[in-house]
Amino acid sequence: MQKSGRRAEYAQQTRQAIVDAARALFVEKGYFGTKVDEIAAAARVAPATVYAVGGGKHGLLRTLIESGTNSEEIPKILTRITASTDPDDLVRFIVRATREQFEQWSDLMRQVTAASPQEPTVREIQRIAHASMRHGLALTARQLAELGALRDDVDVDRATDLLWLHLCNSAYFIRTDDLGWSLDESEAWLNEALPRALLR
Repeated sequence: MQKSGRRAEYAQQTRQAIVDAARALFVEKGYFGTKVDEIAAAARVAPATVYAVGGGKHGLLRTLIESGTNSEEIPKILTRITASTDPDDLVRFIVRATREQFEQWSDLMRQVTAASPQEPTVREIQRIAHASMRHGLALTARQLAELGALRDDVDVDRATDLLWLHLCNSAYFIRTDDLGWSLDESEAWLNEALPRALLR
């Protein structure tokens, strides 16, 4: 039992080392610029182990993105959305939640966005991330509708689209990368713009 437990612990440590090495290299060099041999060297394992444990670059990128979409924070965010009774507070909450997710994942998602036009497997991984975020935004739109807070000319589908337009990664990249806004400036603007676009 002890040997089996130690083997499982070592296997988990090895897997985590590979995943951590992959993330660091993807961020530093991009998806295409990263080689499996480099991941193996950084994790101190053989290249064959990277394929066996992580599924190569594609498998590791998918693991990284799914670790975000399946993190313990996501159910807490969804529960908070459905429990909201104040529309203005809900908008401020979803703005803050997306900002915090962007802060945590923007370095990796920037590389996913760069690689996806050229690599179908990366596009598939990007769709996983987008679907997770859009689910939360659709839930927010439905809750605002349940509270009777949406403008007369904004239904749930349009509200979801407007939330996506303001809060998706691409929108954050425009504000931070293209316009040079700080995340504080971005959050302040969103807290003014989204209520005007969505709420009565």
